[in-house]
Amino acid sequence: MQPRTIKRLLQALSREGMHVTHDDASWTVRLAGRPDLPAAEVLLPAGVRPEAKALKQLADLAGVTHPSGGRVTRACASPDMHPGDGGIAIGSVVETEGQLIPAAIGSDINCGMRLHVVDLPLDRFLAERDRFVALMKGDYFLGTRDLPMSADSMRALFREGLTGWICATEHDPLGALAASDFAQLTDEVDRVHLDGGLSGDARHAPEGLVPDRGVVRGGSLGTIGGGNHFVEIQVVEEVLDRRRARAWGVKQGQLAVMIHSGSRKVGRTIGALWRDRARAAWPKGLPYPDARIFPLSLEHTPELVAAYLEAQATAANYGFLNRALLAESLRLRLRQLFGDVEAPLVTDLPHNIALPVGDAGDRWVTRKGACPAHAEQPVIIPGSMGAASYLMVGRGSERHLCSASHGAGRARSRFAMSRRGADRSEAALGLTGVDCVTLRAERLVEEAPAAYKDIGGVIDCQVDAGIVATVARMRPVLTFKG
Repeated sequence: MQPRTIKRLLQALSREGMHVTHDDASWTVRLAGRPDLPAAEVLLPAGVRPEAKALKQLADLAGVTHPSGGRVTRACASPDMHPGDGGIAIGSVVETEGQLIPAAIGSDINCGMRLHVVDLPLDRFLAERDRFVALMKGDYFLGTRDLPMSADSMRALFREGLTGWICATEHDPLGALAASDFAQLTDEVDRVHLDGGLSGDARHAPEGLVPDRGVVRGGSLGTIGGGNHFVEIQVVEEVLDRRRARAWGVKQGQLAVMIHSGSRKVGRTIGALWRDRARAAWPKGLPYPDARIFPLSLEHTPELVAAYLEAQATAANYGFLNRALLAESLRLRLRQLFGDVEAPLVTDLPHNIALPVGDAGDRWVTRKGACPAHAEQPVIIPGSMGAASYLMVGRGSERHLCSASHGAGRARSRFAMSRRGADRSEAALGLTGVDCVTLRAERLVEEAPAAYKDIGGVIDCQVDAGIVATVARMRPVLTFKG
């Protein structure tokens, strides 16, 4: 971007009420006239302009304080940052002291990524592609998935996460899970971030998912969801870090299964409820914050902070199991078609969640569409269904709050992609050669590769900044979109 162009952009952002500076690939933003607030850093690929709306949302989030105590101490955004519908920029990361911000997590609590690898030749898989698609369409879209849960299993899930669910389920699994290898599921728990469980409570779950006795049928476990959520078959195209790849069980030429989904109905219910509760808990008689982002103060309402953390954990546990069951449904179908397929887990990690930092019990890092990227941690960064996805390793960059992007990031909104008069040809959408299975034709337009930033630039700028390093690159073969 030319210096004159940058100068004009900075002037325009200033008129929007932001103080913005630029240095190489890094931009910083804070609300104008508020030097007391933390400046939020945004890392962007070379030549990419920041979106004014997303910057304003980030500046507003960095400026959230509570009159009874509580503030944002540090803020940044990953290079896939783009405006969020709920007033919080996707890609935002904030460290808070003395407060939690339910709106900064939103309704898809513990939306995250999961990656398995499969020792199955691509040509052998493609020979059975149609049979595989027919089976998975039934499981994912047409209601033929057979995943009933006992009331005890559901309570254990909400209370403890994956480990609790496995202990309550393995001796009497129902439906399709009777064919599952629970020893393998148990061994895989330690490859899930936080061991796939937080301290939740079934009292926060939607009514109907925790009966006193009997079996829970239906619900949203084992479903992908809408928007940019997906299940994708990929092939490991290149391994760049052989040592780490070997340790993680990843080899060139393998198939990979990448899953992007979250806590579905449970997260929606809990997220919406707690946005309203945070607003209702605002001190009476004081004006609402300008950005209408309402924090919960540890000093003002400690009982609400504790209750929100427990409610968030309850939804997070559901999200961990939802991704695990999406993978298990697919793994069982692979075994049905191809025999003894192990398909081990590489990693599973959240990118919509608030997690504690330090030992004082009053600080949290909240990520909204950003992956934790602590030192030596596996990190998944997907591209679009027409571009490469990456398995990375975290470098533990404190400057960026140990956080990486959760994808390429939207370059064009769903509205822009769907508007009347837009070019919807296969070439213009970037869908040439893309194999996508969906029951909703609009998904092919809204989530087309042309809607997303160049994943290569997003990866490169994070590697250059010391946030992550590349372990392997995968290319898409077949994508399921809700």
